[in-house]
Amino acid sequence: MFMGEFQHNIDQKGRIIMPSKFRDELGDSFVVTRGLDKCLFVYPLTAWKALEEKLKKLPLTKKDARAFTRFFFSGAVECEIDKQGRINIPQPLRKYANLEKECVVIGVSERIELWAKDDWDDYFEDSEESFAEISENLLDFDI
Repeated sequence: MFMGEFQHNIDQKGRIIMPSKFRDELGDSFVVTRGLDKCLFVYPLTAWKALEEKLKKLPLTKKDARAFTRFFFSGAVECEIDKQGRINIPQPLRKYANLEKECVVIGVSERIELWAKDDWDDYFEDSEESFAEISENLLDFDI
């Protein structure tokens, strides 16, 4: 399980340090893709394969299902951690998530999210104000 929040800079070549707490669980290779809310999602291969199986079951006849799978899979790349503990984020993914300098790496259960620091700060501030309401909406999920 991934948890925690870490701040790192991304260099001009698109490399960012992956927190050491996350490296072992990610394994030798993993998948980075466009996520929701203008961040990137990072999945270990086992979690990616499980998600892939779920997405394969979406009905091809549904426009939203086609759009979501296109969005998700077209941005996906398999990555590895280099000897300095960094991953290289391709330019299209950096552009999508606005990753230019200061970044935040957060653990979210079975995935990792990569955020531009300013975007994360804005998102967190907006969500923090409505956290009680959000938690009430999740009561139906037995949380």
